Amino acid sequence: MSEQITQNTPPVKVLLLGLDMGQFDAERSMDELAALCEANNMEAVASLIQKKDAPEAGTVLGEGKLAEARLTCENLGAEAAVFDGELTGSQLRNISDALGVEVIDRTMLILEIFRSRAVTGEGKVQTELALLRYRLPRLAGLGESLSRQGGGGGGGGGARRGAGESKLEYDRRHVRRRIEALEQKLAELEKRRGENRRARQRAGTPVVSLVGYTNVGKSSLLNALCGSDALEADMLFATLDPTARKLTLPSGLNVIAVDTVGFVSRLPHKLVEAFKSTLEEAAYSDVIVKVADAADDEREAQLEVTDQVLAELG
Repeated sequence: MSEQITQNTPPVKVLLLGLDMGQFDAERSMDELAALCEANNMEAVASLIQKKDAPEAGTVLGEGKLAEARLTCENLGAEAAVFDGELTGSQLRNISDALGVEVIDRTMLILEIFRSRAVTGEGKVQTELALLRYRLPRLAGLGESLSRQGGGGGGGGGARRGAGESKLEYDRRHVRRRIEALEQKLAELEKRRGENRRARQRAGTPVVSLVGYTNVGKSSLLNALCGSDALEADMLFATLDPTARKLTLPSGLNVIAVDTVGFVSRLPHKLVEAFKSTLEEAAYSDVIVKVADAADDEREAQLEVTDQVLAELG
């Protein structure tokens, strides 16, 4: 399984961009964004944060900060920029034009990580659905990145962008049809998951779910308890598809231990929505074990994020 996260190609150099309006710890969020980039085979060569009371309508960041960002990209050889937040289609296009490089936002980055890590049929359907739902209103602004990931025409970078924009309506219809097909498929998979869950309940085997922030050691704990071979890696979102293992407690009672996908601060709502059936494994458990890394100074904040996502799942 380890080959899933082995990168053969050199990482893409990226510049991190952020807007600090005092709503959360911007520095910590940028550190997490750098770790997310690393998980997607990207290397953050620099980060720029602008403190502002409100974002600029068309570009979020001010003209001066964008000029500084463009210069930083040129000097450090950054091929793309990653913005720490969600951007609209026009904002993506405007910032990309100002910087002269491709731009993606935090949500797109997380969705892309999930897409590349999905192993099971359900995981692949969920991630593609979340990606398409997010991309649909942003098609006009995605330009080259959409083409690169399979949504546009052929040819060089500029040709792809032009082709993508000239057949925008065709792309929208195609994406809508694909979303409908995936929703139908996911409903069937959810039905099957529900049947499996009911069968477990009839068998009377208790289910224990390990939940928590991404990369705190849930898979390592599962392996230590069950002697199993769940993928362990020191990176964000190493585990995507839930892993279930039989565990015999000291009392002799047999339970099913489930390792679930990790959470992250500001987890995209579209992702929570698409992964609801998988995350509901935790909601339907007999016992939920919240896992945290005792050595991490951020553990309290991470447990708070875990509680928020669990609350969202009801």
